[in-house]
Amino acid sequence: MTTVTRSTCCYCGVGCGMLIESEDGRITGVKGDPDHPANYGRLCSKGMTLPLTAQSTVNRALVPEMRATRDAAREAVGWDLALDTVAARFAGIIERHGPDAVAFYVSGQLLTEDYYVFNKLAKGLVRTNNIDTNSRLCMSSAVSGYKMAFGADGPPTCYDDLEAARTVLFAGSNMAYAHPVLFRRLEEAKTRDPSIKWIVVDPRRTDTAAMADLHLAIEPGTDVALFHGMLHHLIWDGRVDRAFIDAHTEGFDALKAIVRDYPPRFAAELCGIEERDLLQAAEWFGASEAALSLYCMGLNQSSHGTDKNLALIALHLATRQIGRPGAGPFSLTGQPNAMGGREVGGLATMLAAHRDIGNPDHRAEVEALWGVRGLSARPGLPAVDMFDAVRDGRIKAIWIACTNPAHSMPDNTRVREALANAEFVVVQEAFLNTDTVPYADVVLPASSWGEKAGTVTNSERRISRVRAAIPAPGQARPDWWIVTEVAKRLAAHMGASVERFAFASPEAVFDEHRALTVGRDLDIGGLSYAKLEAQGPQQWPYTADAASGQARRYADGVFATANGRARFHPVTYQPVAEKADPRFPFHLLTGRLRDQWHGMTRTGRVGRLFEHAPEPMLTMRREDAVRRGFREGDLVNVASRRGELVLALQLSDEVASGTVFAPMHWSGQFMNRGGINETTLAAVDPHSAQPELKHAAVRIGPARLPWRLMAAKRGDPLAMQAAVQPLLAERRYAAVRIEGDDLLVIRAADTNAPAQWVERLHDALGLPRNEALLQYRDAQRSLDKRVAWRDTYVDGFLTAHAIEGDAAGNAGGDILMERLRANAPWQGPRHAVFIGSAAAAPRDRTVCQCKGVSASQITTAVAAGADIDALKAKLGCGTVCGSCGPELRRMCGATPAVAAARLETV
Repeated sequence: MTTVTRSTCCYCGVGCGMLIESEDGRITGVKGDPDHPANYGRLCSKGMTLPLTAQSTVNRALVPEMRATRDAAREAVGWDLALDTVAARFAGIIERHGPDAVAFYVSGQLLTEDYYVFNKLAKGLVRTNNIDTNSRLCMSSAVSGYKMAFGADGPPTCYDDLEAARTVLFAGSNMAYAHPVLFRRLEEAKTRDPSIKWIVVDPRRTDTAAMADLHLAIEPGTDVALFHGMLHHLIWDGRVDRAFIDAHTEGFDALKAIVRDYPPRFAAELCGIEERDLLQAAEWFGASEAALSLYCMGLNQSSHGTDKNLALIALHLATRQIGRPGAGPFSLTGQPNAMGGREVGGLATMLAAHRDIGNPDHRAEVEALWGVRGLSARPGLPAVDMFDAVRDGRIKAIWIACTNPAHSMPDNTRVREALANAEFVVVQEAFLNTDTVPYADVVLPASSWGEKAGTVTNSERRISRVRAAIPAPGQARPDWWIVTEVAKRLAAHMGASVERFAFASPEAVFDEHRALTVGRDLDIGGLSYAKLEAQGPQQWPYTADAASGQARRYADGVFATANGRARFHPVTYQPVAEKADPRFPFHLLTGRLRDQWHGMTRTGRVGRLFEHAPEPMLTMRREDAVRRGFREGDLVNVASRRGELVLALQLSDEVASGTVFAPMHWSGQFMNRGGINETTLAAVDPHSAQPELKHAAVRIGPARLPWRLMAAKRGDPLAMQAAVQPLLAERRYAAVRIEGDDLLVIRAADTNAPAQWVERLHDALGLPRNEALLQYRDAQRSLDKRVAWRDTYVDGFLTAHAIEGDAAGNAGGDILMERLRANAPWQGPRHAVFIGSAAAAPRDRTVCQCKGVSASQITTAVAAGADIDALKAKLGCGTVCGSCGPELRRMCGATPAVAAARLETV
């Protein structure tokens, strides 16, 4: 019998409600929750495939593991020994070196209850503020901007503003990919009323930008100059609301003096755009009945991210585009509970309930509520500084939970060096194949999506219940339980009260958390699990005397500052931290793909999520590639001052000349290096300490790797991927992907044929060494072709192939791939499998994942005159989750001749 459990999605900050279907302890399906106000039943391509990520325990952390020495392999142990060891090792280091010799690095994917007990353990028991989160990498500049401008963290807007807005400014957000469910709401609003204006600020012509009324393709990092140029025009054209400014803000005249230096023509030149486009954006924004800005990593992931936030917020304050339906600066969070982490003080620079570490009254309030004395007044080390301190030995032990810093941090080679140098590393994780797990002395197996209970807070400050649909596999335990068990043991070592961590359930943790918020700007004293059960998800603030939460903040013009006035800040434009120069002439931009999320630890378990973008690629403008003699699919070397990696080249007009783009998702799980963050730099914003992950200066050169390998095998792709993963780092280039439900594909390249590596790959894939294997070798050409069959009969099915040698001899790999995909009985003599090995046409890219509709099907239909409605009716694309909708519209926007030309290149 199918059981349905109401819960939430574990991906982005939209916070979609879900109905999880399960049978006999297995998740079997998922639907969008039609009653959840975040999504009203919609799901994106990632959310719809979540059940597929939970149907195998391969690579799951199922038992605690420990190693006796740093050089030893980890072995399975019992929970008591693992918990005792973590507590004892931390206690010993604290006793010898002080509380700041340990650190905690946690995650916006934790539930609020998990986050809370981690924060209480670090700040209330250990008395260190060295607890930071991967939200530092995505949202901390938004936090700084809100606090500096409004006096408190938290968006003043809500999701209903998406439909109420008359002008929408997207700044540094490819919302069509990063927050697709919310983007559907904007699309529908604009379809109903085409007079709504969309302005997109992005150096790339993304799918979001392609749908805009105005695309401002600014030079990377020039956002402040753009916003100041717009404000200059609005001020001197008389479009600002001086009465609102005088009554409800301060600092405007100081900002006006700065903005005087950014006349539209000068600002446009700095940004690399037309002056008329800047003026048009300013006029649409200033004259709009309701202007909404939606911004994300393009603003935040910058060494001047706070300034960018403040300059954009200034536009809203100056024109009174705030505090009313459809108007306001709306920071879209990247992770499902980045907001909840901020609420409990999960950053190294804050205390619980948006309190400040440096404020003695705030510390006293927390001490009273926690029943402790002597909270540290010294801010902790934020993420980049934290791992630098691990690297140089100031921090001896680090506990990492639900995040993968060996991949996600900038200049991640230094992070791996830090973890290798640490005295003691604890990794609390649901999956064993992340780049960080190999450095763990202790692995604590945690429950994951569909297996845990608690709450999360989404981008509009809405708190939703998360409910467990099935038990966690093996000995995996909830994160809050793991932390409290270590905390009780550590408290005993330190002679502190064990009762402070006597939580019997997530609800008990939530109740303590909400007590800390009473009287604060995020007061949720009126909320409880019972009320969330009865009323559904609720927004904060939700005070004890309230009937509901508050949708919009600052509607009365009273802000959370000491005097109730919002603050303008006189920020100035500063260039990117690392300018392009003759040695490193390209601007490297990083960002997200439509169907992958973060480091692919979860989405990488689903073959269909590779169909839209199968392998890690570097996107370059066609003219730039032609000038350098590059062709589509060439392997190129991408190098910065910090590191380098090899990627396959993708040509596109979506990036400007002199700019290249690489997705941030691929890690050591699916390629030979730690991803594009091998090249990024650790320069950070002085206010938020958020690193500039979005931009680096790089050079691009040919990767002269004559030895090539293509291999594929049917079977359990997750098991094969786990077996192959340790081999990837040994090659100059390697990429792995899953196709469908049962096929693993490997491509590799190097300077010469690697001794024994192919034999080890052969064994890792489980290829036979009997009559079921047909092998052809040409020693003179260093060519080796292997085809495996399901059985030893002549009419058997192909199950695997591996072809290695030079590029010419390797060409038959594409033909064999098509035969392997066909999964049909082989006809004729076996040796004929190597005949006719000319290169096959490249595989057709899938655009609509839900319906399996390919690019060639769409371009053929568009060339015949089909519009978006005809595509939906004829092919079914765009009719399920809608994530492919923006791309469909872009493809339909081409003339029939252009569509036909595109078809020839598919």
